[in-house]
Amino acid sequence: MKPPVGLVDRMEQHQVVIYLLAMVAGAGIGLTAPGLSASLEHAINPVLGALLYVTFLQVPVADLPRSIRDARFLSAAMVINFVIVPLVVAAMFFLLPADQAIRVGVLLVLLCPCVDYVIVFSGLAGGSSERLLAATPLLLIAQMALLPLFLLLFMGSELADIVKVGPFLEAFLVLIMIPLILAWATQVWAARKPAGRTVYAAASTLMVPLMAAVLAIVVASQIPAIEDNLADVVAVIPFYIAFLIVMAFAGRALATAFRFDVGGSRAIVFSGATRNSLVVLPLALALPDGLELAAAVVVTQTLVEVIGMVIYVRLIPRLVPDVSPAPT
Repeated sequence: MKPPVGLVDRMEQHQVVIYLLAMVAGAGIGLTAPGLSASLEHAINPVLGALLYVTFLQVPVADLPRSIRDARFLSAAMVINFVIVPLVVAAMFFLLPADQAIRVGVLLVLLCPCVDYVIVFSGLAGGSSERLLAATPLLLIAQMALLPLFLLLFMGSELADIVKVGPFLEAFLVLIMIPLILAWATQVWAARKPAGRTVYAAASTLMVPLMAAVLAIVVASQIPAIEDNLADVVAVIPFYIAFLIVMAFAGRALATAFRFDVGGSRAIVFSGATRNSLVVLPLALALPDGLELAAAVVVTQTLVEVIGMVIYVRLIPRLVPDVSPAPT
């Protein structure tokens, strides 16, 4: 009898419901106790760092050379996220409200591909989660390198007054490099010592609880700002919905062009559609005074996207049916 394993299995089976309940609970806390928002903001980075550590733990460092050799999938992931997505964002950018904070928030969240729950939702829809996991380090490094360039391209000379380099470097170090190094060190430890295997196994069970905690804390900390700026926030929701619709078809078209199998095709669709709102939120929170609304805009995308992912899990298998492509 192994109750902990059973509990983990049940959480994984019902993780989508757990995430939705976590967001509802976060919204309830934020609306009934808005004074907690500042304190909860300080909890975002530690919990998010722990979540990314557990996420990276699922990427076997020993398998990275093999996964990097999957050049076709990695190329498609780079194209969908750093060529097609910026073009889609450019098409809608000048239709956005003129408020600078709104535009910066939308750019931050839409230009960065997701690296955490995209793996979960893609797997639920029959996508190749292993390929997405293997692509995670490359996507993280690429988005942090390219985001300042994209912001400069979209915002032009206004960028210097908005974004400072320090918060970007700090977020990359604290939220990406440190969890990544710790995760790979844990894998090496687990391969050599029983104690390491125990730590690895225990940490691997925390994905769902940590994701739920991050979603609850993020929503609770930002829902008061959303409520105070409801009209402005509501104005960006149609853009987020349109993005999800467009990227479903763009992802399918690219996957067809690369002649992927069903799992690879669905993974590319999810990679292009899901965004890195949880990781870029600290960047939005670090923006200068007067741009506080950017964080609320980022969190609004999370709320729209999680609901969108529930729909994606049902619809993407129909958009990308389980029919093998013709051989190349």
